[in-house]
Amino acid sequence: MYDLRLVPAAVTGWWVTAAGILWQITGLGASLSVIGVVAAAVGWWHRVRGDGTHQSAIGASALAVAVVSVAFAISVGLRVEALRQHPITQKYGTVASVVVTPTDSPRVVGGNRMLFRASLRTLDGHGMTGRVVVFASAADFSRLSAGRPVGFRARIGRPARQDLSVAVLSATSPPTWGEAATVFRAAHGIRSGFADAARGALPADQSAMLPALVLGDTSGVSQQTIAEFKASGLTHLTAVSGANVTIVCGAVLLSAGLVGPRIAAVLAAFALLVFVIVVQPSASVLRAAVMGAVTLLAVVSHRRRQAIPALSATVLTLMIASPELAVDVGFALSVSATAALVVIAPVWSRRLVDRGWPKPLADAVCVAAAAQLVTAPLIAGVSGTFSVMSVVANLAVAAVIPPITVVGTAAAALSPIWPAGADMLIRFTGPELWWLLRVAQWTAKVPGASIAVPSGLPGVVTVAAAGLVTVLSWRWRWTRVGVCGAIVFALAWTMSGVSGGHDTIIG
Repeated sequence: MYDLRLVPAAVTGWWVTAAGILWQITGLGASLSVIGVVAAAVGWWHRVRGDGTHQSAIGASALAVAVVSVAFAISVGLRVEALRQHPITQKYGTVASVVVTPTDSPRVVGGNRMLFRASLRTLDGHGMTGRVVVFASAADFSRLSAGRPVGFRARIGRPARQDLSVAVLSATSPPTWGEAATVFRAAHGIRSGFADAARGALPADQSAMLPALVLGDTSGVSQQTIAEFKASGLTHLTAVSGANVTIVCGAVLLSAGLVGPRIAAVLAAFALLVFVIVVQPSASVLRAAVMGAVTLLAVVSHRRRQAIPALSATVLTLMIASPELAVDVGFALSVSATAALVVIAPVWSRRLVDRGWPKPLADAVCVAAAAQLVTAPLIAGVSGTFSVMSVVANLAVAAVIPPITVVGTAAAALSPIWPAGADMLIRFTGPELWWLLRVAQWTAKVPGASIAVPSGLPGVVTVAAAGLVTVLSWRWRWTRVGVCGAIVFALAWTMSGVSGGHDTIIG
């Protein structure tokens, strides 16, 4: 059995924080009322059952939930009130001089415009703090990098989203550049050097994809490739995730037989720290590092019971340190995927192994299926699409992602000190990248590979219900035969189209 004692507290802290950010006082009041009713109902149900053995544990859990809910309600209430009273709110609709420090790499949003998140440093010469979203000219701000202060004139607007940002800034003048800290300059040098080395060693499509897979740098990936990855359910590979962290740290821990487990653990922790700095320590990267560390703990220790308490403690810690993550879809995806890999995938894998499946194949299939089951509703709610081919595509590329990540990360580390060695390592990733790109192309061309679903809450409910029905009906043979037959038919259709097009080109 899993240790679930911390789960109610983690869910409560997350729920209260999100409600306070989205609906403020009204949301906090409603949340506290609902939590009180649910806690009372659970206690009454256990008393009716007469299960006196666990009364003390139930009472302790109820008390913990009450304390957590009140503490988080006070915390997020104070933050929301501070946001409402922030001095920049008096400047909405005006133009002012600002200095900000970017917290992550910019992304192009079309029309020669870029978007990046930053921390506010000064407003009209006065020191000030707060999270801001910045829109600027891609040409003027082409030298932008995380951690490098930049000053400019900007029109100040209200935040478009309720995520504890204090303002949206639209740059109206060319920037003036400051000097980033040494660690940020070193990280930027590694990122740019690695991208240059990849362009010199690989074809264009592969050289653009390698930095995206290793460092989350998607600036060179074409819109066509982005669309193919979205349709095939592979978009998560181009964002730094817990899987990247697990692979990197796992590769280091393999040295335990040579240097001993304690030294290997220290080396893994150091590798994790360097990896986070190089890929930029934004909130999303920190989230991925924590979630990856939790998953790694479960895998390495072979004690999956400890993973749920660790995951719950992680959620509570991050809600305190970065409460804006409570309304971040990426955070929800990370938590749900991690929980699925720890709780659902092992159970499914054991059943397949009992039926004669090889364990590596059973693990790969179940990891892909479990992750798809819990993340698809959230993705559908945000994007309004559902990738039918996600499980097949992720299973097809599962074997090439670890070598790309490990070899690519080693090449990135070598690029500033031994360019020739980095070039050699990068070339070893060519076949794996070719296969990944081809899988994305083939699965994206499958008829109905990506289907439109309602966005928002209706999409979440629709896809979640469909997934639940599929899981419950999977025990019947006709369901399994029908799904497998549909997949085989779709792949055969696609491959015939690819072969036909190829023959036409040759002819």
